[in-house]
Formats: sequence, structure tokens, C-alpha cells
Amino acid sequence: MKLKYALLPLAFAVQGLLPAQSFDLIPLGIYGGGDESNLSAYLLGEHGKNEYISLDAGTLRAGINKAIENGIFEVSNKTVLQDYIKGYFISHGHLDHLSGLVINSPDDGAKPIYALPTTIAILRDKYFTNDAWSNFANEGEQPAIGKYTYRRVKEDDSFNIENTSLRGKIFRLSHVNPYSSSAVLIQNKENEAVLYLGDTGADRVEKSDRLQHLWKEVAPLYAAGKLKAILIEVSFENSRAETALFGHLTPKLLNEELQKLAKEAKRKNLSDLKIIVTHLKPGGNNISLIKQQLLGDNPLNVQYHFPVQGGRILL
Repeated sequence: MKLKYALLPLAFAVQGLLPAQSFDLIPLGIYGGGDESNLSAYLLGEHGKNEYISLDAGTLRAGINKAIENGIFEVSNKTVLQDYIKGYFISHGHLDHLSGLVINSPDDGAKPIYALPTTIAILRDKYFTNDAWSNFANEGEQPAIGKYTYRRVKEDDSFNIENTSLRGKIFRLSHVNPYSSSAVLIQNKENEAVLYLGDTGADRVEKSDRLQHLWKEVAPLYAAGKLKAILIEVSFENSRAETALFGHLTPKLLNEELQKLAKEAKRKNLSDLKIIVTHLKPGGNNISLIKQQLLGDNPLNVQYHFPVQGGRILL
């Protein structure tokens, strides 16, 4: 008993040395196709608050159920869906990034959808229509139920996330040029930030400068110690031909892009940067190969994290 109490001051001292947790990240879906119950969707909110923006929404209900099973949430699925999720960022118009939003719309609560105008147009004209489903948004085919409010955000523009203390900034990405995806930088009042990227190809392959522009924008935050994590896709392993990537990354191409970030931040390595790997595509041994290649060839010594559906990552 004496030893137990003697260790308490040491425990508190060690705890005081740990970096403060600013964000809670709860993956509701982690894959890029192949499993409709586990597609791209990540809840991000300030630590200790049940006020989240959903970064994409490929899977909602199944992911929330996993989080409840894991003790992350102690309320009903309905409460998380309707009340805890304050809005959605949709990176682009592909089904594996928004099907959960569409399917669960009848049971959801009123809230905004933030996206580039081109993505809003896809939601309005292709998904929330009477032929495809019903129009649960505030624009488009009539009758318009009006549950969701479209918030068009121009690239490189900032916006406040309603009913939270967070703000965002959207950047356009290239996803099989000339088609677009997007990224969003989420920041709190202390300017601490998490960067989430939807599907993206490497600049060299896409013949684009979208990622170069993004790295230049976020490098000062990283250099100042304010960038808590980057969520970025790696869909295929290195042997995949670059002509067959369809606007996605491999471990080799991710390293190529991160070298640009290091250069912009004037760093020799990125050893204090958390990279959360998203959009892994199931099939054969693709996922295990991706993980091996990322961990086995890590010249910048980044901290790779592989999210688990229904878990929690403290940032």
C-alpha cells in the first residue's frame, strides 16, 4: 500500500510531461471501398466535448455502433447521429465518402454540409434527388425537406463550424486530374490544427501543384508546433503502376509528398508529425503490404498511425 501511494507523485509528474490533448478523433470508417460498413468517415472535435464535425461520411451508423461497443460513447446511436455530429465536411462526390450521409438522412438532425461548390452541386443534383432518394437538403428538386443546409466554401477560404468553437479552411486537391477532391484544415481557438485530406494523387502523377500549395500553407503551423496530425490516404502498395492509381497515393508517393512538406518547414525530418493513414483499399494482401512499406521505408521518421473503426485517437 505504501508503494502505491509513493508512486502517485511520480505518476502525476509523468502525466504533466505528456502533451496536452486538444482533439478527439473517432474513426467511423477507415477503408476506401470494398466494405460498405467501414468507409471513410472521421469524427473530429475538441477534446472532452461532444461537438464533432464529420470528415466525410461514407459510413455513419455502423461506425457509431462500433464506438458504442468500445465504450467511446455511452449514449444511443440516435443521440450521436442527431446531436453530437454538428455538421459534415464532404471532400468530393464519390460514394465511399458520402453514402452514409445519404442513407442515414431520414434519421439525422438538422445541420450544415460544408464543401466546395462543385461537391455541393453533386450532392444537390445527383444524390439528394427524388429519383435517387429524397431531397433532404435546402436546395434542388422539390419538395425540399430542408434538413441539411448547403454551405459552399471557396477554395482557400475559411469558415466557422456552426455549434462548435472550431473553424475550417478548404483546399482543392487533384483526384484524377482534372477532377477535384478537397482537404480541410480544422483549427481551434489556440490555432492548433488537424489536416484531413480526401482522395488525392501525387502532384507529379496528377501534373498538378495542389499538394505543393497545401504543404506551403500548413508548413508554418507545423514549424510552430501547432499541427497535431495529418490524415492522408494511401490506397495502393508500391508495385501498382502509376498509370493505374486513379488519383490515389502509394507509400512511395506519400514519402515524395512529405519531402516537400519537410522542405517547406525547413526540417530534416518529421519525427514529431503524426500521419494517420486513411483510405486503405481491402483486397488480397494490399493492406498488409502498404503498412510494411510505410514502416519499412520511412526516411523522414514520421509517426504512422493506422486507425481502427470505432476507436479513439487523442491529438
